Amino acid sequence: MTQNKPAEIGMPIQDIDTPALIIDLDSFEHNLNLMSKSVASLGVAHRPHAKTHKSPVIARKQIAVGAVGQCCQKVSEAEILVAGGVDDVLVSNQVVGQQKLERLAGLARHAKIGVCVDNLENIGAINAASSKFGSQIDVLVEIDIGAGRCGVVPGAPAVKLAEAIESMSHLKFSGLQAYQGRAQHIRGFSERKVAIEKASEYVLKTIKLLGGAGIDCPRVTGGGTGTYQFEAGTGVWDEIQAGSYCFMDVDYGLNLTEDGNYFDTFQNSLFVLATVMSIPNKERAVLDAGHKASAIDSGLPKVMDLPDVEFVSASDEHGTLTLGRNAPKLSLGQKIRLIPGHCDPTVNLHDWYVGVRNNIVESIWPVAARGAAF
Repeated sequence: MTQNKPAEIGMPIQDIDTPALIIDLDSFEHNLNLMSKSVASLGVAHRPHAKTHKSPVIARKQIAVGAVGQCCQKVSEAEILVAGGVDDVLVSNQVVGQQKLERLAGLARHAKIGVCVDNLENIGAINAASSKFGSQIDVLVEIDIGAGRCGVVPGAPAVKLAEAIESMSHLKFSGLQAYQGRAQHIRGFSERKVAIEKASEYVLKTIKLLGGAGIDCPRVTGGGTGTYQFEAGTGVWDEIQAGSYCFMDVDYGLNLTEDGNYFDTFQNSLFVLATVMSIPNKERAVLDAGHKASAIDSGLPKVMDLPDVEFVSASDEHGTLTLGRNAPKLSLGQKIRLIPGHCDPTVNLHDWYVGVRNNIVESIWPVAARGAAF
């Protein structure tokens, strides 16, 4: 059941009910415009990953500044994006099972839909579903370029799958999915760059073999917020899937730039707003935001704006702060902004975005694809 909105438009930030997911709209818009200019200067297309924001509203804003469409991980996410006005969606994942495939095929009657494969049997099942609905689906072969997750071995096995796709009546071979997820959070700049350069060798090998088989590779898509400049710089990728850039989080902030500083190209725009609910002593305070308000799979959230105040532990409904010698005095009921450790699963814990500008609530958007995991 969708929960009540935690705020109303025009309300001051201190009156927002908590815990709440808030967006600093100035920083958010800065990030969207910065990425748009960056990918344009690099000569690549941008297909942001909607698994980060789960919102057709945000998707449309990204498209308005130049994105070619969206990618997502689940059929249910794709359905919500299309219903929300997005007409070009790549499910950058494998989709298995008749029910899911028929939903995907039906959706392809209403929008341009793509999907990834790494298995011959799956190709036949996708074609059968598309034939039933009289639709066409763009199919990309996913190759494993170092992430160790989904994806066929680069080279000849990928060519075999591309040939099978081309033989199908309702499928179109649309290129390669090449995403090196592990590289996104390699801290060192040079080490991240080397990981993508190695990945590009796998992609080039596959493209060469495809050409030898008389198969054109229309696009290579992949890349993320931590590495997109490297993928674009190789000249191999022509479409980038960076998604977290619009929000950022603590974990991405730990990556290092070329000059050894922490990664700050994009601004933190996503926060969990929490309330001080207890101050047991001068060294400790407790917030009303714990595991159920901010994901901690990539580390604990970070307190924004308050020096010498650290978020040190979480339970289901509580977050504990330690107050150092130089910490400002906190008061019961005070609102505090937390930078999530990992933005994507944090978003999935909330029903609403509260957009704030100049400390006033300007917009409220539903997290429409919250829980869309099927």
